[in-house]
Amino acid sequence: MVKHVLLWQLSDALSEEDKRGIKTAVKEGLEALPGKVPGLVEVKVSIDPLDTSNTDIYLDATLTDISAIAVYQQHPEHLRVKDVLTEDVVKTRLCMDYEISDWNAENLFREKK
Repeated sequence: MVKHVLLWQLSDALSEEDKRGIKTAVKEGLEALPGKVPGLVEVKVSIDPLDTSNTDIYLDATLTDISAIAVYQQHPEHLRVKDVLTEDVVKTRLCMDYEISDWNAENLFREKK
C-alpha cells in the first residue's frame, strides 16, 4: 500500500468565500474518487484546519501500490478536481508519497485481543 499526502495553501488574494468554495469543491471531488479510479482505496480530505495551521486543504489518499499513483494522477475524474487548484489559487503545494506496511500507526493503538 502507498500513501499519497498533500497539503495546499490557497492564495492570500482569495476572499474567504472563494476559499470556502474551492475547498468544498476539492473535498467533494476527491472524496468521490474511490471506486472510480483503479487502485485508489481510500481518500480523506480535511478543509477545516485549526487556527494553529498554516495550510487550507489536507489530502490523505491510500493506493494499492506505487503504480496506482500514476493511474490516479492521469485519471479524467482526478484531472477535473485538479483543474480547480490552478496556479492562480494555490500559493503552496506540498506532496509526500510513501509505502506503508501492516505496522502502521493505527495498529499501535488497537487493543490487543
